[in-house]
Amino acid sequence: MQFHKIVSTCLGIGYIGKGAGTVAAIVTGAGWYLAWAGGFPPVYLSLTVTLAITFVGIWSSDMVSKVWGKDPAKVVIDEAAGMCISLLFLPVNWKYVAAALILFRIFDIAKPFYIRKLEAFRGGWGIMLDDVLAGVYANILLQAVLFFTLF
Repeated sequence: MQFHKIVSTCLGIGYIGKGAGTVAAIVTGAGWYLAWAGGFPPVYLSLTVTLAITFVGIWSSDMVSKVWGKDPAKVVIDEAAGMCISLLFLPVNWKYVAAALILFRIFDIAKPFYIRKLEAFRGGWGIMLDDVLAGVYANILLQAVLFFTLF
């Protein structure tokens, strides 16, 4: 169970309390930037990292939800996964990382366009899927920006 607590809280970030989701998204964005600044990240590696975070997040958040209850605030791995999805297939510079963070958090907090409905799934799926879709929406908007202008 300790493994799942460490993973689901993103190495303890979830224990911060209020704002922990935003901190987890910022740390994820900073890590993405530090790993791949100045270009496009390798597609297979960035996709593998994102999928691994997402599926381990589903598993770990499912395990801790049995102890901590439905969608516990300490679980912030969903924000890390959503932030990674927001950044997929985009150039890595501070403008895109900042825009991804802002858009992702807006979608994650406001939960428009069926995002809220995904919280109805049981266990880890319900915890993770709303943030996954928020990340997808943020990424779609940023892909449009990339297509029509070059940030």
